Amino acid sequence: MYSNGDIFVGEVIGTAVLILFGAGVCAAVTLHYSKARAAGWVVIAFGWGMGVLAGAYTAAPLSGGHLNPAVTVGSAVAGGTEWSKVPLYILAQMVGAAIGAVLAWALYYAQFAANAEADKAQPTLGIFSTGPEIRNPVANLVTEIIATVGLVLPLLFFGQNKGIGIGQVPGEHVGVYGSGINVLLVALLVVGIGLSLGGPTGYAINPARDLGPRLVHALLPIPNKGSSDWSYSWIPVAGPLIGAVLSGLVYNAAF
Repeated sequence: MYSNGDIFVGEVIGTAVLILFGAGVCAAVTLHYSKARAAGWVVIAFGWGMGVLAGAYTAAPLSGGHLNPAVTVGSAVAGGTEWSKVPLYILAQMVGAAIGAVLAWALYYAQFAANAEADKAQPTLGIFSTGPEIRNPVANLVTEIIATVGLVLPLLFFGQNKGIGIGQVPGEHVGVYGSGINVLLVALLVVGIGLSLGGPTGYAINPARDLGPRLVHALLPIPNKGSSDWSYSWIPVAGPLIGAVLSGLVYNAAF
């Protein structure tokens, strides 16, 4: 349904928008001399949800608006996305995530500098990537698996709605969201996941969302930025992918 070029462009742009909003709200709440400093977890959850809304609506006409390797893999297991296109989706999502992280850094450049000079400088990795409140690899992995099932499984069932989706024509398959209104529902679902399931690990639920910005954090010249915590980095990748496969299998069993 989607050409390779459209998939790449759509996923790069959509994922970049997602991460710009998501890393942006984390920077707004975390960094010194931000008007939203210390606004709290509810603000972060809604910021990420609105990032999903903006990114998915932007990308949907071109690529279906997956923005997440877990969504792509879950859709492929369920038979909605061709396996041959999965590597292209994931590559584009990684590129887009890195671009979005760089844009968020550029937008808050002055605040990053002021943060490094503050008496009580805040760690910056949490702006870009996730980390656990209690470091327990098994528990952290299980958290990411369950939270990702909470995203991907409902999304797959949303796709059963055969109404007209974004950028679609009558009679054409409507992609992972099922209909245009379902993009809004998925955005609200992400807000709910953040509020209900995000406490233990920060709810990566998206390998590209975590790994791409973590790479950017490691490479950017952020003063006093601290560690990029590579010892934890496999969990936000493996957990969502396992959760995606489980979601696809449950979907296939139901249908």
